[in-house]
Amino acid sequence: MSQSLPAPDAVTDASLAGSGRRVVEIESRALDVLAARIGGAGSNGAFPAACRRILACRGRVVATGMGKSGHIARKIAATLASTGTPAFFVHPGEAGHGDLGMITDADVVLAISYSGESDEVLMLLPVLKRQGNALIAMTGKPASTLAREADVHLDVSVPAEACPLDLAPTSSTTATLAMGDALAVALLEARGFTADDFARSHPAGSLGRRLLLHITDVMHAGDEVPRVRDDASLSQALVEMSRKRLGMTAVVDARGALVGLFTDGDLRRTLDNADIDVRSANIADVMTRAPKTIAADQLAVEAARMMETHKISGLIVVDGEQRPVGALNIHDLLRARVV
Repeated sequence: MSQSLPAPDAVTDASLAGSGRRVVEIESRALDVLAARIGGAGSNGAFPAACRRILACRGRVVATGMGKSGHIARKIAATLASTGTPAFFVHPGEAGHGDLGMITDADVVLAISYSGESDEVLMLLPVLKRQGNALIAMTGKPASTLAREADVHLDVSVPAEACPLDLAPTSSTTATLAMGDALAVALLEARGFTADDFARSHPAGSLGRRLLLHITDVMHAGDEVPRVRDDASLSQALVEMSRKRLGMTAVVDARGALVGLFTDGDLRRTLDNADIDVRSANIADVMTRAPKTIAADQLAVEAARMMETHKISGLIVVDGEQRPVGALNIHDLLRARVV
């Protein structure tokens, strides 16, 4: 006879929050156990051995698993691939119907099964052994078939599942995913993988734009750069600002080096100053001296950071001799989706 479910109005906010907190606490304890197993006093060296197998791999890491383990395997493969370790996922059921051809003898196979007895995964082992693939297994049962057959076994067993029925994979999938992340990051650091390397595999994302886009990619250059000489009148500077439509103009000396900047904000402050005759004022009398500048080879995100820090909306780009070679404002960064 099935157990009757509580009426929805009988479930309190406190009981819901309590259930959620209990799950997080149980899974947190599982991760504590896993951390000790990786590098604590009770560790058996399996984790470094797995890392070394993958570092020595001439091919790719092929992750496989059934059901929830398959979902975790797919995520681990994606994380490895984006952090410098070529990897992909093969469904074990499909592998037995032709997809085994995707696995070469140069690949390392990462097989995931909490029970270590998934039929679809075990079916692949004779073929992988004949082909000479290194096999890394993640299971929660060190005495299982998969664990015994593996070259390296990573124990992801947990004290308890967070599911009160002890049926739905919860703590175990969290521990397995964390083990995959641990592998990916350890390999990343061992390879010297950098933020630029990461960005190159994520060019379409916001992170890729932030790490790959340089000032030269977004700045206005050549005749688009607003500039006037330091002996120009304020009215001449306003004409230049109006023509170039960047809300500012660089002020340069006879050598072409930057000596100041005049912006829309400077104009408002000038108009508020009753002691200045805007019709006869010289730009050198009202410009901002020693303005903030940036180099063309810096990242665009650095320009965004400077603008935010100093509460400004535009920057002049200068070369090594402090000559303006470009200009950009906050709208350029918004269009480039850097901010």
